[in-house]
Amino acid sequence: MRQTVVWDALRAVLAERAGATGRETLDIVDAGGGTGGFAVPLARLGHAVTVVDPTPDSLAALERRAAEAGVAVKGIQGDAGDLGELLQPGSVDLVLCHSVLEYVEDPSVALAAIGGLLRAGGVLSVLAANPVATAIHRAVAGNFAEARQVLADPSGRWGEKDPTPHRFTADALAALLAKAGFTVGETHGVRIFADLVPSRFAEADPDGLVALEQAAATHPVLRDIATQLHVLAYQ
Repeated sequence: MRQTVVWDALRAVLAERAGATGRETLDIVDAGGGTGGFAVPLARLGHAVTVVDPTPDSLAALERRAAEAGVAVKGIQGDAGDLGELLQPGSVDLVLCHSVLEYVEDPSVALAAIGGLLRAGGVLSVLAANPVATAIHRAVAGNFAEARQVLADPSGRWGEKDPTPHRFTADALAALLAKAGFTVGETHGVRIFADLVPSRFAEADPDGLVALEQAAATHPVLRDIATQLHVLAYQ
């Protein structure tokens, strides 16, 4: 339910790329794809999917998950910044970079490596944590000083114990992608209400919550308070 907006966008990208290339099977790389939450469903749609992840345990779990689903997903151990050394340049139609830029040492290096993988017309899907939402969530929890710290900190962190090294506003993501040579397309807010409403309400009407998330995803105000921002960028 929390990723419906992302899947809506990805399905549109897959349809567009299939139409443009004349290929039903697209080459997809999931950078930092972990245990295959996106990779396995994409493979079940018939695409050739490779996950690059630094954690051996995650890749082992990916292998088990793919086997249970009856699909083949290639797993490679490595970091996002090493993609250019691990995979053939200009060989990929779509790269997923979900919850990765927050943790890499240099996001620009990772994006440059991704850009080198994509074919002409290829698409990059970025999902990243939003500091504005973090400030809201810290305030709702009564941590007002931490909420102020998020808003003041260039990296959008609430303190030394914050497990997320960096968060990005929509403007910051757009600037980072543009600097890396991408054309920035649609930006969607993800988990705008899902992380705010009590779970009993979400469980009582999950379809209603999904419909609300879909309606709010591109709203010019609500989008920018989402827990995560999803940006599509084009090669």
